[in-house]
Amino acid sequence: MTDTGTHRRTPSTATFTSRDPATGRPLAEYPVHGPEDVARAVERGRAAGVRWAALPAARRRAHLLSWKRLLASELDAVAASVAAETGKPLQDAELELLLTLEHLSWAARNAGRVLRGRRVRTGLPASNQSASVVHRPLGVVGVIGPWNYPVYTPMGSIGYALAAGNAVVFKPSEYTPGTGVLLARLFERAVPGFAGLFTVVTGAAGTGAALAASGVDKLAFTGSPGTARKVMEVCARSLTPFLAECGGKDAVLVTADADLDAAADAIVWGALGNAGQTCAGVERVYAVRAVHARLCDRVVERARALRPGTGPDAAYGPLTMPGQGDVVRRHVDAALAAGAGAPLGGTDAPGSADPAEPSGGPFVAPVVLVDVPEDCPAMTEETFGPTVAINAVADVDEAVRRTNASRYALGAAVFCGSRREGAAIASRLRAGAVSVNSVLGFAAVPALPFGGSGDSGFGRIHGAEGLRAFTAPQSVTVRRFAPPVDLTSFATPSAAKARAVALTRWLHTRR
Repeated sequence: MTDTGTHRRTPSTATFTSRDPATGRPLAEYPVHGPEDVARAVERGRAAGVRWAALPAARRRAHLLSWKRLLASELDAVAASVAAETGKPLQDAELELLLTLEHLSWAARNAGRVLRGRRVRTGLPASNQSASVVHRPLGVVGVIGPWNYPVYTPMGSIGYALAAGNAVVFKPSEYTPGTGVLLARLFERAVPGFAGLFTVVTGAAGTGAALAASGVDKLAFTGSPGTARKVMEVCARSLTPFLAECGGKDAVLVTADADLDAAADAIVWGALGNAGQTCAGVERVYAVRAVHARLCDRVVERARALRPGTGPDAAYGPLTMPGQGDVVRRHVDAALAAGAGAPLGGTDAPGSADPAEPSGGPFVAPVVLVDVPEDCPAMTEETFGPTVAINAVADVDEAVRRTNASRYALGAAVFCGSRREGAAIASRLRAGAVSVNSVLGFAAVPALPFGGSGDSGFGRIHGAEGLRAFTAPQSVTVRRFAPPVDLTSFATPSAAKARAVALTRWLHTRR
């Protein structure tokens, strides 16, 4: 929610300019929506949401699948918007859209099954009653999205909240407003009878704060832990439920019997894909000492062949957010000053790897660090750049301890010769999602919940848990007949109540 870009005020409204992160050239202008604009969007959403929630689940499913099919038809346009606003290669933007379509399809097709009412057992004291649980929509869900994956990440809340019967007011990042506006425009085309059900408001920190204070029934946020705390403070004033996904410092554990070529290939992709700007990307690697040097050689060989830039042969694009290069420099410089090695890159690494590109600027060449002290920022803070630190450990136990010592706990990966042993190692990690012999494998499985703990936030999106996260469970009991002894009536004699208590106590001492 950092306020960036060019802002100016006309007699009627304030606007800001989105820009190409690679060149700084203007892309388009968007309004800065203030508290009154946000309040109107929430009011419209609440009115449309009443009709939406009243639909049978099958009707909502049909509408959302229509939106999904339109997104697939317009994939080129949406991917082009993502690429223009983030700077990522077009193919990366297309992959983001493909994952989004899978998740939206899953949410639409499974919401009715996951959220339908279910009977529950009552137990002996309430044997005269039937009991059930139903999941009711919350009403209006506010979503504050990130810029690094401006479709896939927020749609983990938007699509699931809509499938659960809610209206949504979405504030995209100020770096990617056009992508958010395009998503809403396509929704209106696909679901024309529900104006206001999915609305986008644009702006920076002030717009996000207005959404948090607007009276939405839940707010789903993706961003830094610091910003999450500020937004959560606003939500706390009205006891608005809050879901936070705040990034990570994800680790890869490599055992002595792991396939080192497969591990190196996955580490390079997980660390450098999207210029390292992935919340569950690879930032730390702990390799058993016996294979550490060989793994480093393989990682360096692969990373050295990659080039950042804007051309068709570029492996990844620029850093999207101005100033992020300074973070990368600080982390790399601090690690080297503390005695770390840099078999690839180093103090001069932030900058272009292509002579045709401007020197420095938003392009950062790959950096591979080794033997980084565990208290360095490169090991404790989210770098969000194309760097990776590879440290040697004595054994798997040490790798697990170091991984779990982080205040972040979002994702992780384990590379191991035995799939069974890899899964056993995964069960020892605090991370909310773990892949064995791959990185980010969980991101492609819509049925799996996603989220973390600690500074990575709390709550879950995706899967059945993600659908239920945007509902309020309601418990219902129906009295079927009068009980032999009514323990909730003043008319029941004390002696009868005493006999019932004695009988129940006797039963529980023997079960």
